[in-house]
Parts: sequence; C-alpha cells; structure tokens
Amino acid sequence: MNVRVKNNVTTVGVDGGPTVMLAHGFGCDQNLWRSVTDLLAPHCRVVLFDHVGAGKSDFSQWTEERYSSLESFADDVVDIVRELDLRNVVYVGHSVASMIGVLAAVGRPDLFDKLVLVTPSPRYIDDGDYRGGFTEADIDELLESMDSNYLGWSRAMAPTIMGNPERPELGEELSDSFCRTDPACARAFARATFLSDNRADLGRVTTPTLIIECAYDSLAPREVGRFVNDSIRGSALVTLDAHGHCPHVSDPEATAAAILSFVGDA
Repeated sequence: MNVRVKNNVTTVGVDGGPTVMLAHGFGCDQNLWRSVTDLLAPHCRVVLFDHVGAGKSDFSQWTEERYSSLESFADDVVDIVRELDLRNVVYVGHSVASMIGVLAAVGRPDLFDKLVLVTPSPRYIDDGDYRGGFTEADIDELLESMDSNYLGWSRAMAPTIMGNPERPELGEELSDSFCRTDPACARAFARATFLSDNRADLGRVTTPTLIIECAYDSLAPREVGRFVNDSIRGSALVTLDAHGHCPHVSDPEATAAAILSFVGDA
C-alpha cells in the first residue's frame, strides 16, 4: 500500500532544510497543524500525515484489531519515514502522538534525529505516586460517554480540552474535528490513548528530546510534563504561557518558536 495514500502524506516547505514531521493527536487531523506549518515552512521541509482512521487517510486500511494499540500507529510512522526515504527527521507529536513517536523512536532510533513531544502524557490514569490527572473511574466514564453518544461527547469535551473559553471559536474548531472523525475509529483510538501506559518506554528513548507543555492544561497537568522530563535522559522541558491542551492551535507562534529553536540547536 502506498503510504502517501494510506496516510494522506503531504509535504511543504523548503527543500534542503531540516525535515520536520508533524503528527496529530486523537480526534484531529493534519489540518490542525496549519498555523504552525505556515511558520515552519519558510525554514524547514514539513511532512504532514493523517493517522489511519482520521482526516483523508485511506479508511479501507483501518481495522479495530490492528489499530487498538499505539504500536500500530508507530509502525505507520516508521513506514512513512522509510518509504519516503526521509533523513534526519525531527518528529513532532501532539498529545497521544507524542507517545506514538516515542515508540517509533525506541524501535528505530536510527530514523529520528530529534523528538518534540507537545503536551505528552505516558499514562492518563493516576497510579500510586504517579499523577496522570484522572482516576480509573474518570476514564471509564469518559469512554462510556463516547460509546453512548460520541457526537454529544465531542461537543461537550472539546471546549474543555482546548481551554481558552474567551476564544470559543477554538473549541468549536476542535469539536468540528472530533465530529468529522468516524465514531468507530474514534472509540478505538480513545481506548488506545486513555488506557495506555508508556511510562516504561520513556527510559528507553535515546533520541534528543524536547517536551513542550502548557502552563494550564486540563488533560496533561504539569506534573506529567515533569515526569516525562525526568524519565527521558537529557531531555529539555519548555513551559508555554498558554492555556489548554492544544498550543499548536491556541498559540502557534510560541509553539513554532520552540520547535524551531530546538531544530536549530547543534
């Protein structure tokens, strides 16, 4: 299967510049990177794609059995890098795509020059001294709500995830993105996202890594950012003075500046 079709791969920007691969999170597609893409493109070769089951990917390639784990999404990332013969890749993943990037880089560290993890969380459920921000009951309720009324859940949750209530158009954009996602694909991806535990994988990362967190994030609180920073040896942590879980949408200038600064580091 041609990965350009399977994952709706698009490339913009300058040839010969650093290769930056942008990966979207749950309920989204590559379109939500557009403001950051515009800022990166004058300096970088930007590679965008849709996870199978999202955006304009080839939905015929999706099965619940295959895409019930983050490892399969990571395999797709590796396939894109290999089949497009991308070199010195800086992988930028938002939310769950951060952990997808971690898995890809752990499996094939030779393919990735740097990792940028935007509002990552290796585990959403609290566990002993670890604080992911949610109880097991919280996540069970979230998944049950999605199962019973996915569109209603999308309309209710998107503004909370986005934050920035004084800019309601941002929450509406995320809600529209959620609602465009096929409910069956979304429910499977949600389980893979919110029930995953990738804490042990963080210690296996050898790729230079930047973590970008927001000062106020209801989905990935700052305790999680510190945990990821402490767990990935030599990683750097940048805290944006931003609200919500999607700084690439709410504050693309600061997000792009952090990425470009890291890309330019020796």
